[in-house]
Amino acid sequence: MKTAIVTDSTSYLPTETLERLDIHMVSLEVTFGTTSFKEAELTAEDFYQKAKEEFPKTSQPPIGEFVELYDQLSAHHDEVVSIHLSSGISGTYAGSIQAAEMVDGVKIYSFDSELTCALQGFYAVKAAEMASDGADAQAILAQLHEMKKTLRAYFMVEDLKHLQRGGRLSSAQALVGGMLQIKPILHFENKVIVPFEKIRTRKKAMNRIVDLLKDASKGDKKLKSTIIHANRLEEAKQWQKELEMTCPLVDFEISSFGPVIGTHLGEGAMGLGWVEK
Repeated sequence: MKTAIVTDSTSYLPTETLERLDIHMVSLEVTFGTTSFKEAELTAEDFYQKAKEEFPKTSQPPIGEFVELYDQLSAHHDEVVSIHLSSGISGTYAGSIQAAEMVDGVKIYSFDSELTCALQGFYAVKAAEMASDGADAQAILAQLHEMKKTLRAYFMVEDLKHLQRGGRLSSAQALVGGMLQIKPILHFENKVIVPFEKIRTRKKAMNRIVDLLKDASKGDKKLKSTIIHANRLEEAKQWQKELEMTCPLVDFEISSFGPVIGTHLGEGAMGLGWVEK
């Protein structure tokens, strides 16, 4: 039995990783005015420059793209595990389920990551590694649910207005944050983005996220972690150096908030996520 792995563009996996592990991808879209782009068509630099001039909108992949991909995979696979960003912030997961009902000849299992970005990518990579070793969908899904128990992500934004304008955070929360110059730490809870703690400055917010990582890595726990940035690569590199000294047993990598998620967080956002190995 052969199992295919699908994810969407908000996992922000490098092309090399997608090709090496045979991970298939459907793309969300970003629209500026009347011009729409598939997420992969925009570099981070181009996107954030355009976003300074005009606030973009985002949309989930068309159902037809899911159906076309699943049909193609049905020719050589018995099962598909399709891993997507949180159903609380996008209809992509629901689109996957809807498309699965329209395709014959292959069993499709949709998985709600309940978050997004590189942490969603962690799931896709693990699933693809297991599939290449011959694991079936049920074994893969069982492992993904185990991962969910220790997978955490915290992030902070420069300005709450992007989350408020995009409908991912209430107006009242955005107003309070703006008035008091608060840099709240945010996280996913029950599939949606909510404040975790209210912090007064960017530096203190980032330090608090590091404290959360330290707590998670106590004892002999081995963690894989990703630093996520919104067009702040140099800052991310510097943070990685500091983190590697503070948490020497944690394996760190750098990833990004790409165009779709960057639309809702804004340039300058920084995050940190991890999972037990």
